[in-house]
This record gives sequence, structure tokens and C-alpha cells, in this order.
Amino acid sequence: MRAAVWYGARDVRVEDVPAAAPRAGEVAITVAYCGICGSDLHEYLDGPHAVPVDAPHPESGRRAPLTLGHEFCGTVAEVGPDVTGFQPGDRVAVEPHYRCGTCARCRAGEYNLCRHFGFAGLMGDGGLAERAVVPSYMLHRLPAGVPLEQAAVLEPAAVALHALRRSGLRDGETVAVSGLGPIGLLVVRLAAHYGAGRIVASDPSASRRALARRLGATEVVDAGLLPAGEADLAFEAVGTEGTLRDCLAATRRGGRVVLLGLGGTFAVDAFALVNNEQTIIGSVGYRDVYPELIQLVAEEGLDLAAIVTSTVPLADVVRDGFEALLTAKEEIKVLVRP
Repeated sequence: MRAAVWYGARDVRVEDVPAAAPRAGEVAITVAYCGICGSDLHEYLDGPHAVPVDAPHPESGRRAPLTLGHEFCGTVAEVGPDVTGFQPGDRVAVEPHYRCGTCARCRAGEYNLCRHFGFAGLMGDGGLAERAVVPSYMLHRLPAGVPLEQAAVLEPAAVALHALRRSGLRDGETVAVSGLGPIGLLVVRLAAHYGAGRIVASDPSASRRALARRLGATEVVDAGLLPAGEADLAFEAVGTEGTLRDCLAATRRGGRVVLLGLGGTFAVDAFALVNNEQTIIGSVGYRDVYPELIQLVAEEGLDLAAIVTSTVPLADVVRDGFEALLTAKEEIKVLVRP
């Protein structure tokens, strides 16, 4: 089969690899679509960051070179021994979190905080391929009302919904969003759906600001121009010290800031943070959100695929996927169709 295999920074090769058979507890799916995530882009640009190189990941047993892609969906092709609840032909979305099931956090139901935290497509082989094999616990069956094009965007939407849950969003609250990549845009869409009042969205791109308006933002501003001290709640979806400071400045006394961007070490004004009694909340991945998102798409017609700007074949994933996302400012979410 053909797959996009990561060997190193700027070294992703579309090549023939053996098609693995599912082992006990695993399912093989024929991939319909796989989105390119910002995490994938970081691995392509200057990785490794998450890709295991020196030692295999404890849950996947894999290390580089490996197949990228964790935002994927498709059709069940084959089920391994001991798998129940799925059969060939089922349309499924993949929730790509690895979990051990035995650590304290897994036992508490917080499997996104598993001691062996990781994603298929970053710490194990993923969906930028014609076929993928994953643990059956990652799969969610899709009802007829969920097109595969929508299912391909469930994973970033899950990140956004988990962050909204972590934030404690209340009806009518004023929300600020800094950074209108796929996650920031989906935060806007879901915040509007779940009852936010005023939503102020910030980004340097005029086209992304326009899309944020269509998705539910009540106001849009250029980067760094969020109104000061007016938001009950702010989402930092870029991963820079400057946007974190913007979010803190935009948030009222007693407000909350949710960190979604993947950044490094930041300096904050701890004196102001304490005196303003603001709360900074970290949010990683997701847990127990896929069923709700699938229901929203199937029963309420929520359009998650509005953020998709291009769909490209697997053979062109480097040029029209990774490179395009680095250079073409109009690109937001690129789907790959193996």
C-alpha cells in the first residue's frame, strides 16, 4: 500500500509499505480522508517533537520511520481476533488517542492524560495511507447522516470541544479567541453553538477573520487588538508568548484563559495574574467528546468541514499539503484522500 512516511524534518516520503494485518483487539480500515494537523506540520518542518526516534512508543511499539496522520476516517476492511462491535463495511471515525487502560488517570476515565499518552499518526502509524490498523477502542461508528468529509474534521473539533468543557463556558459569556487556525475557528463555531454571547476573534489573516464571522464570531480584529479586560474567557490557539499575553490582557478580573497552542516556555506577569485572580487552564487532546460531536453533525447539521480549504491526493501530500500549508496563507485545513 502507499503511505506518507516520516523519516525526519523535511523528509516525508510517499512510498510502498507492507499492509499490516490486524492483531488481537485491532481493526484495519480503508482510509477515506486524513487531515493534516499543525502537529504534523511541526514534525515535517523541524521535527522530531512527538515522533519517537530512539525508542518505540510503549503502546504502539513503533518508532520512526512511521506513517503520519491522526485526523482520519474510513471504512472497516478487516477485524482482528477478539474484536466485537465492528464488521467490514462499517463507516468509522478514528479517535486516535493511545491509552494503557491501567494507569491512575485511565482508571479515573481521564484517558487523554494516560501515562503513555500519544496519538496514532505521531507515536504510531496513522492515516496518511491507503489503509491503517488501530486498536478497536479508537473507533466510532458513523450514522448515515455523517458524511466522511465531516468525519475527517471530528478530531480537531474534539480538541475544541474538550477545551470548551475545560473552560466552564456559561451561557451569554464574552469569549475571546486568539488565533484562527483550524482549532481556533472550531472553538468559535462551538462556542457560538453552546451559548457564548459576544465572541471576539483575532488573527492577522483577513480571510480567516471573515470565516470566523461566518462561523459565529460577533466581532473580528487583527492580531494583538483584542479589547482589553472585556472577556470572561479567552482561548489561546497559537502557542506564542505574545498571544498568551494578549489573552490575559483581554480577560477581565476573575476571568479564565485556556491554553491550546503548542508553545515553549513563556514568561507571564505573575503579580498581575494574582491581583486579577485570573485562571490559566491547560487543555490537551480530548476525552468522551466524539459521540456528542457525531450527534451534532448527524442530528443538527453542524458543518465542521467549513474549515476545509483543499482536498489533495496522497501522492501530492508533500507539495500540496505540507508545503502549501507553510506557504499559502489561504490554506486552513487540507484533507488528504488516499
